[in-house]
Amino acid sequence: MRYDVVVVGGGPSGATAAEDLARSGHRVALLDRAGRIKPCGGAVPPRLIADFHIPDAQIVAKINTARMISPTNRRVDIPIENGYVGMVDRENFDEFLRVRAVEAGATRLTGTFTRIEREEEGPVVIYRDKATKEETRVAAKLVIGADGARSNVARAEVPGGDKIPYVIAYHEIIEAPDKVGSYDPERCDVVYDGRISPDFYGWVFPHGKSASVGMGSMVKDVDLKKATADLRKSSGLTDCTTIRREGAPIPLKPLDRWDNGKDVVLAGDAAGVVAPSSGEGIYYAMVGGRVAATAAAACLASGRVKDLQLARKLFMREHKNVFKILGAMQDAYYKSDERRERFVSLCQDVDVQRLTFEAYMNKSLVKARPLAHIKIGIKNIAHLTGLIPATRA
Repeated sequence: MRYDVVVVGGGPSGATAAEDLARSGHRVALLDRAGRIKPCGGAVPPRLIADFHIPDAQIVAKINTARMISPTNRRVDIPIENGYVGMVDRENFDEFLRVRAVEAGATRLTGTFTRIEREEEGPVVIYRDKATKEETRVAAKLVIGADGARSNVARAEVPGGDKIPYVIAYHEIIEAPDKVGSYDPERCDVVYDGRISPDFYGWVFPHGKSASVGMGSMVKDVDLKKATADLRKSSGLTDCTTIRREGAPIPLKPLDRWDNGKDVVLAGDAAGVVAPSSGEGIYYAMVGGRVAATAAAACLASGRVKDLQLARKLFMREHKNVFKILGAMQDAYYKSDERRERFVSLCQDVDVQRLTFEAYMNKSLVKARPLAHIKIGIKNIAHLTGLIPATRA
């Protein structure tokens, strides 16, 4: 049997692509390595919950406040107005999405991708079956590579797919009491401190009965485990039982090209769609899976391989400006503790808070408050030029 599409990778992006294609009547196989859990804070905005029909049972916590913590321990609490940020546990959430794809009609395969070969009729995905340990072949018309930041599909098939910049993220899932130390089960803490991460940030994100505590960095000699232990200590979480530990790369920039011009298109982390500055990836991964499915369906219907380019075009049409602005913020404010101090200071501004979370919750830039934008722009310039002292309250 030759499938219309084989999706390599069963995270949120791959599972979404497989479900969408199966629901539209295509023959789809979803290949995933069972047992892998990506380190992730687990935050999902209301738009994701609505657009992808996520049931309330998957939301393990509902967050009403975000706390920004500076290198000097300045704490800025940002209330989340008109809603909440949902939290999911990737161990259960990813499996829920894979099961939903199978219920929609996708065939689930469990094993490790090794390579793609080609026959006259189309590509053949080669993988090592988890149960038999034997090399197995599955034929397709098209392949969607959704196998993570250091995607083997991207490296082998798409120009530039081996050059994606990334942060190494590490976190520990811990048992968390209702309240201990500075920990609040209804608040996400984001720590901008060079002692935790010299170029990114640390986080303490509640997951109901558990919590994700972690950090990320591009600096190779950073001790991720020690930094996370220090973060746990400062949050009063040292004595909490550790449930599991996970590490993985998180991409920092979308690839310039997502397809090979023939029979492969990328999605999710494999395409680099994690938001700069925030590191948010679940929503963008699922959107990436959806646009990859749209592009694959268009290509199958038309026979034009050029239609595979639709995936990147559709994604960038809606999200390019957000990525551009967040990338500029990361370049401007993550370079030193002095800059991180200024960033947290800027977050005290009520207009910054409202515009930031309106954009986060709805996944679009807010244009309704031009005076607020002007004010924020002036403050940004003042901070970056040093006109405002970094430690001013």
